[in-house]
Amino acid sequence: MTSYDTVPGPSAAADLAGRTALVTGAAGGIGGACALRLAAAGAEVTAVDRDEAGLAALAAAAGELAGSVQPQVLDLTDLEAAEHIAAGTDILVNNAGLQLVRPIEEFPPDVFHTVLTVMLEAPFRLIRGALPHMYGQGWGRIVNISSVHGLRASAYKSAYVAAKHGLEGLSKTAALEGAPHGVTSNCVNPGYVRTPLVEKQLADQARAHGISEERVLSEVLLQDSAVKRLIEPDEVAEAVAYLCGPHATFVTGISLVLDGGWTAH
Repeated sequence: MTSYDTVPGPSAAADLAGRTALVTGAAGGIGGACALRLAAAGAEVTAVDRDEAGLAALAAAAGELAGSVQPQVLDLTDLEAAEHIAAGTDILVNNAGLQLVRPIEEFPPDVFHTVLTVMLEAPFRLIRGALPHMYGQGWGRIVNISSVHGLRASAYKSAYVAAKHGLEGLSKTAALEGAPHGVTSNCVNPGYVRTPLVEKQLADQARAHGISEERVLSEVLLQDSAVKRLIEPDEVAEAVAYLCGPHATFVTGISLVLDGGWTAH
């Protein structure tokens, strides 16, 4: 469970007052930080995750913010339910994800299917469910939490890389279709973020490469990053808030890269 030690203060710019938002994978990490940041800006946030205890901790952390966080337990492999829950939302943040590090020839096909379902097909269904309301009011914000792996590949991550590359294309298509209706769609592409998912990757990569977790961090995860540290979830949440705010109305169809210089190579 995530500890929310850096909850945004009530003074955070309340430029989303009256807006509704839906954030998936919100029980911790990037999703939790995004839910709190949007609530700090005044939004009424529905926080979606399978982790009921994590959602309860998130809702408690949001008690003093300008907006609110309402927890909603949901497994995104239930695609009909995912599409239904997105109806009526002004802001959609597709964040939920999972990871397994294995060579392709050892990658379980059922896990590949689940990763693509949660990280690509569910975002499609969520966008599909949200667009009628967004189009009807002439305003909407779709932010897809992609990754540097939406732009670059890494060995042993076939499902994750495939899903993120697909999410990039879905996001751009939504941007083109949504533009005449006042709806923007963008990706945010962080490098390695300090989350439980990355901590698990350290162990998985250590086994895959046959080296220590410390060497995985310095020699594998951060090898191509000019800035030699993990990015914090709050930093990603600020990028999301910017894309949802009043100064980003002309920003659509982009991949906002927060990778410490990884893709500068």
